[in-house]
Amino acid sequence: MIKGIGIDVVEINRITKSIKRNPRLIQRILTERERERYYSLSLTRRNEFAAGRFAVKEATGKALGTGVGRIGFQHISVDTDELGKPVLIVKGWESYSFFVSISHSDHYAVANVVVEEL
Repeated sequence: MIKGIGIDVVEINRITKSIKRNPRLIQRILTERERERYYSLSLTRRNEFAAGRFAVKEATGKALGTGVGRIGFQHISVDTDELGKPVLIVKGWESYSFFVSISHSDHYAVANVVVEEL
């Protein structure tokens, strides 16, 4: 049964400016594994990646009904499967299935999350 859905849209330029003002923001938003991937990317792609991951984490908080403040960015991680499909892992919510979609344009990143109760 579907427990919740969440969507978030982020302006890539806003994330870029925030990271320039406070480079430690990456430490706050991204998990260790996500940071490894982030630093392996080109500078342009890094901004899209960070914005997409931020959108996923916000959408996850909305789908769970907790908001990100209660669950925390470090509890939510996006990995990829062998085909490159995003896989969402949420610590403390292992009894749920998560489905995620991330998309980017020149100016925006958007993420949609569906939570299914097992």
